[in-house]
Amino acid sequence: MTAVSSSAPPMAASSAPTRRRAASPDVLRWLVLGLTTLVVAVPLALIVYQSLLNAPFFMPNKALSLDAYRFVFADPDFWSALRNSVVIASGMLLISVPLGAVLAFLMTRTDLPGRRWLEPMLLTPVFISPMVLGFGYVVAAGPVGFYSAWWQQWFGSVPWNPYSMLGIAAIAGLTHVPHVYLYCSSALRNLGSDVEEAARVAGAGPLRVAYDVSLPMIMPSLLFAAVLVFFLGFEVFGLPLVLGDPEGHLVLTTYLYKLTNKLGIPSYHLMAVVAVLIILVTVPLVLLQRRLLRNTKRFVAVKGKASRQQTLPLGHWRWLPFGLVMLWLLVTVFVPLSGITLRAFVNQWGEGVSLWQALTIENFTTLFEQDNLVRAMVNSFGVGLLGGAAAVFCYTAIGLAGHRRNDWGVKLADYLVLVPRAVPGLLAGLAFLWVFLFMPGLKEFKNSMICIWLAYTVVWLAYGMRLIQGALLQVGPELEEAARSVGASRAQTSRHVTLPLIRHGLLASWLLVFMIFEREYSTGVYLLSPGTEVIGSLLVSLWAAGAVEQVAALSVVNVLMVGAGLALALRFGVKLHD
Repeated sequence: MTAVSSSAPPMAASSAPTRRRAASPDVLRWLVLGLTTLVVAVPLALIVYQSLLNAPFFMPNKALSLDAYRFVFADPDFWSALRNSVVIASGMLLISVPLGAVLAFLMTRTDLPGRRWLEPMLLTPVFISPMVLGFGYVVAAGPVGFYSAWWQQWFGSVPWNPYSMLGIAAIAGLTHVPHVYLYCSSALRNLGSDVEEAARVAGAGPLRVAYDVSLPMIMPSLLFAAVLVFFLGFEVFGLPLVLGDPEGHLVLTTYLYKLTNKLGIPSYHLMAVVAVLIILVTVPLVLLQRRLLRNTKRFVAVKGKASRQQTLPLGHWRWLPFGLVMLWLLVTVFVPLSGITLRAFVNQWGEGVSLWQALTIENFTTLFEQDNLVRAMVNSFGVGLLGGAAAVFCYTAIGLAGHRRNDWGVKLADYLVLVPRAVPGLLAGLAFLWVFLFMPGLKEFKNSMICIWLAYTVVWLAYGMRLIQGALLQVGPELEEAARSVGASRAQTSRHVTLPLIRHGLLASWLLVFMIFEREYSTGVYLLSPGTEVIGSLLVSLWAAGAVEQVAALSVVNVLMVGAGLALALRFGVKLHD
């Protein structure tokens, strides 16, 4: 009895640290999930609450009311904006889905010339800010644009108008082709080519193979991409703001942006109503995407067991699709980027102005003489470099919190990371403005880069999580099980096995997040303040003030920063299509 009782305390003492070690990862995990819930749910709850008030929520005379909904539904501008948003989303759907699918087939399944160097160029619009593309189209193909002036000089009249609804929808559709391309090319790469070869043996040409075999096999991915593009049609902001303003075309996001001054006083309750209506449109589309993605995986598992792939020879016709790809690159990439670059190097432009006599570098020297513009460049680089690394750290923590688990916490996190995707960046920036202005203890951070960084990190949560989860899925479970079998805890397994194995994936994720943060513009519009300027939001402000020269020069700097990030990513072997 004495021996037993004397040995009991040491056993109890040794089991206590074990329980603490076992409990510690779970505490950390629930802390991560709790913080994720907090940063996603609080801004959204604030938007919904604000929409149900008859005045801004910080006013003393506020009261619960549906007056804001009545005002918005009675406003003809709202219905015009809604109609234009549907037109743009439909145009994007009709243009980008077939074109993106054809480009994916040509790049992944055929012997199209120059596929290696064409692919990074195809993805260029994904990494260039839509504001920059919009400026580029204005100065290149607008009524007094470079190419419009030259075309009119040679042919007498200009057949295009980028300011019309048709022009905006066409440009939005062309610039969103890479989104469809990414999903379709990824699905095609996961499929074997056995069925296509059988069709070729039976005498089918490349066009018939694409139409009857390849594209039907990736139909779930096509539907997923179609839903994505239609959803993005309701949150586009930069292109309609730059191209739609001259002729008064509003969409839901620009209508919300202009509500700030509609009544001459802060109209936060009206803006919240529009935000809620946009969320009501986009949330079902995001949930539909999730369902389609689940179906896509099941479809690929059935059809994609064969790993051998052979390219289809296009024969003498291969230069025709090559010309199609080059034409798309000309209209979507070369025209806007060359236009904005030319405008950055001239001090004036218009009918009768000689390009050679107007050439100057004064726009860039002026750029570096203004403190706020220099701060914008430094802040943008910092939020991409350091903020991107911090965001990847957060995404990794959330990813590890759900890694190899299947409880209700993981399912909740799956839906939470999708929610910010349904909220346009403009609305997310507005919600974070309210959070930092009126939540106790956060007001001191309102004019700091922490505010900008947190908004960026939450807005791109879904995209960042996809990158991290992709890296985590590449780690075989047997490696982690081996570590657990020799006594390692979950935390030790993550620290010594999982994280070292995904370090290249983390580096790739950071580079991609860096480029995304560099191009982001709408999220920072409402968070712009002295000291927190970033290039994207400052471009919106400068454009509204009519500072075209500064906008052009700053756009070129932004493109160079994103280009450097893209070159670095490719140098480190980052696969942009994964």
